[in-house]
Amino acid sequence: MQGQELIVGLDIGTTKICAVVGEVTGDSINVIGIGTHPSIGLRKGVVVNIESTVESIKKAVEEAELMAGCEISSVYAGIAGGHITGFNSHGIIAVKGTEITQSDVDRVIDAARAVAIPMDREVIHVLPQEFIVDEESGIQNPIGMTGVRLEAKIHIVTGAVASAHNIVKCANRAGLDVCDIVLESLASGESVLTREEKDLGVALLDLGGGTSDLAIFSKNNIRHTFVLALGGNNLTNDISIGLRAPAAEAEKIKKKYGTCLANQISADETIEVPGMGGRKPRKLPRQILGEILEPRMEEMFTLIKREIYRAGMENMVNSGVVTTGGTALLDGVTEIAESVLNLPARLGRPQGIGGLVDVVNNPMYATAVGLVIFGARNQSESKFRIRDSNIFNRVMTRMKKWFQEII
Repeated sequence: MQGQELIVGLDIGTTKICAVVGEVTGDSINVIGIGTHPSIGLRKGVVVNIESTVESIKKAVEEAELMAGCEISSVYAGIAGGHITGFNSHGIIAVKGTEITQSDVDRVIDAARAVAIPMDREVIHVLPQEFIVDEESGIQNPIGMTGVRLEAKIHIVTGAVASAHNIVKCANRAGLDVCDIVLESLASGESVLTREEKDLGVALLDLGGGTSDLAIFSKNNIRHTFVLALGGNNLTNDISIGLRAPAAEAEKIKKKYGTCLANQISADETIEVPGMGGRKPRKLPRQILGEILEPRMEEMFTLIKREIYRAGMENMVNSGVVTTGGTALLDGVTEIAESVLNLPARLGRPQGIGGLVDVVNNPMYATAVGLVIFGARNQSESKFRIRDSNIFNRVMTRMKKWFQEII
């Protein structure tokens, strides 16, 4: 296999680390390998223990290498966490010639991203939403058009430099190069959303172990991003406290018996809860689980709803909400989402891929598969770099570009 044909997505999550190997042939992407390993060194999407994270990455990558029968050297890594913020920006330039060229598009995007960003934050994505040529809005690609004034509306996603640096450092220590760092909700959107949903307007909610990531798409472009530092681990913690059970047992109970709809459980259903510190196991009605999980899920969706209204995006999600991520597998999540957000909801599974489809046909693999799709579509674009170490290189390339334009 040739190196350039293989793209690897590495989802460094709070509960699991997942590596997916995709083989790109023409326009199709075939998943040929997958490896997962429990994640130990992260909390709420942020690395808190480098050594543990490196070990988990190595084990997940080894598993993927064995299945795919190849050696993995570079990956597209996902990033999440409460430190991620997204905002919209606007830039205007005068067109140099009579026709808009690529250099004009680059200049207007540079003008739009010329906003003050604190030194401890790094730009992760600059996502064009639309271009405006002489008051004519809604243009996706203005190259070749005639105009005098060019405007661009973009969405900028920033994250803490330290958190992004730690993800790169963990991957490097595991013997991997990072081609790019990608916002996890953006990656999930690549794998679970249809083109019609993105066009009409959709809210994608990636419910992970440590964070819940919201991304709002409309007219095929991203409009808003938000990361809520609540996820499946909070549900496990609630069960652990409510049932007085060890955290590992609480996780098993959540996966096996968990439901968010207390009123749909019959009164005679029971669950067995192991005792703490050598105490005897107890039998409890299953309804208690619903009474613990339902308020927490309602709280999470209420906070998401508040964010959608705060951003003024309530009229942009016309096709509804798509829930994905491991926590979305919990019984009753889509029903709670529909009742709280007052929108039609569905469970999002990875689509538009070939190969090991039955293996990755699960919301928990949405981010890793999305990273492969994102990598296949954006191979030629510039790579993510940490600001401090590459400021000199960046200035040099910018100066070379200016001289080329002058000559």
